[in-house]
Amino acid sequence: MADRYLHFTGTAPGRFLTRRLGLPQPAHLRRWSPRTPTLDGPVLHLTAGDSTVTEELAALLAATGLDVTERATRDDRAKRPAGIVLDATAVVTPGGLAGVHAALHPVIRSLALGGRVVVLGVRPSADDHHQAAAQQALEGFVRSLGKEIGRGATVQLLRIDPEGVAGAESTLRFLLSPRSAYVSGQVIELTAAAPAPVADWAAPLAGRTALVTGAARGIGASVASVLARDGARVICLDVPQARDELARTADALGATALPLDITAPDAAERIAAALPDGLDVLVHNAGITRDRRLANMPADRWAPVLDVNLDSVLRTTDALLAAGTVNRGGRIVATASIAGIAGNNGQTNYAASKAGIIGLARALAPRAAADHGVTVNAVAPGFIETKMTAAVPLLIREAGRRMNSLGQGGLPVDVAETTAWFAQPASTAVNGQVVRVCGQSLLGA
Repeated sequence: MADRYLHFTGTAPGRFLTRRLGLPQPAHLRRWSPRTPTLDGPVLHLTAGDSTVTEELAALLAATGLDVTERATRDDRAKRPAGIVLDATAVVTPGGLAGVHAALHPVIRSLALGGRVVVLGVRPSADDHHQAAAQQALEGFVRSLGKEIGRGATVQLLRIDPEGVAGAESTLRFLLSPRSAYVSGQVIELTAAAPAPVADWAAPLAGRTALVTGAARGIGASVASVLARDGARVICLDVPQARDELARTADALGATALPLDITAPDAAERIAAALPDGLDVLVHNAGITRDRRLANMPADRWAPVLDVNLDSVLRTTDALLAAGTVNRGGRIVATASIAGIAGNNGQTNYAASKAGIIGLARALAPRAAADHGVTVNAVAPGFIETKMTAAVPLLIREAGRRMNSLGQGGLPVDVAETTAWFAQPASTAVNGQVVRVCGQSLLGA
């Protein structure tokens, strides 16, 4: 559904009126397309303190193909940085935070429209509370900067492992690109795991097989589309009742349709039988809602939501891992929700199921990596413009759109791009992460 307010604020009268009334002025977000595959401008590389990874990071940024500079230009718009990467890994005391201010304060106004800011830190130490305080302070700094920066810009904190800087390449490529347009205020923590090589970054999933559940429409169809765009062979799964729509989606992508109820007791066995050569990317996207306040919610509205959204994910994941259907080097991505983080009125069942997905991802990730060579992550969408949200009453829909730092709803492709980043072979170091695709919602953590 069209966001008429966003369109209005993009006009001269709209800009004038909303400015005079003090209303939100969301910027049109620049998303990936064949014509706009990269940021339009250089990336400014800054350092706070005496970092031990400066040279490695500089080489990594250069490898992304971005134009990297160490000086900002405010007068020449064509040379304004489209991205800023601040290496704050050496900040180990509260006094060291002055270096963060000194680095960003003079240049933050020079950031181009729709720019990206990525602050690099490390994991807070359990053995050094001074270092832990300084590094945790970066989280509050980043979340606050994301809420004030405006102009469609985004801000993230990326915690890297100094022993595995190379594992950050896929994440930096994602965060410093139009693909991450609706991701902001996030804290992403990487392991030291070495990335798998990527022969062609234009098709990083070439040669890999991906299964997407709930793929007939909406976010699932968009995920399938982006994975196919990135070179994957895609199997689109949805309930038999959606067979016709599923077939149309699969045919349009050159994918394979698999009509199957994911809650069926033999779902995992049927998936394995359909994939004799195994699976490289498993995307749990299928989900339903049966909203009602708890006092008015009978068991027959509670149970189906937990079964589809959580129990089926646990059952099929366990069975496919045990059977070896998910190949080593594989990726499991499950769809959570901002509702699972912040809760939502009338959605105790849905919020419970989506919070459960977060628990699944965090607990299974280290064991799946150790036992199967598979990563597990979760994507948590906020207000995404779909047929479901289009049916929400106007005032509630407008509140959902505006209550985030970017002042607008996201698109299904925003969730799909984040899923595709998780799915990349080079994303081995991204494990056990829950990334919100919500424009930095003002609700929740």
